[in-house]
Amino acid sequence: MMLEKEIERKLKEMVKGKGGIALKFTSPGFDGMPDRLLLFRGGKIAFAELKAPGKEPRALQLARHRMLRELGFKVFVIDSKEQIGGVIDEILAT
Repeated sequence: MMLEKEIERKLKEMVKGKGGIALKFTSPGFDGMPDRLLLFRGGKIAFAELKAPGKEPRALQLARHRMLRELGFKVFVIDSKEQIGGVIDEILAT
């Protein structure tokens, strides 16, 4: 079974390959925020929640995702390496 950290490593590699950076995102005192902040040229930004295959975000995480989306940010839940290319394409297309 694929581990979450393997998916995270692949995400960092693919974002870097497209000229972006995938910063580890921590927010002390504000639990439930996504794992990574994805930054690309032209001010393109999104958040990524990384999960092991088949795992779902917790209720607090879903609430944070909803809050970020209401503020106008893209938030992606990624639980497989195969999703990464499509996520990056969607961010870059906006």
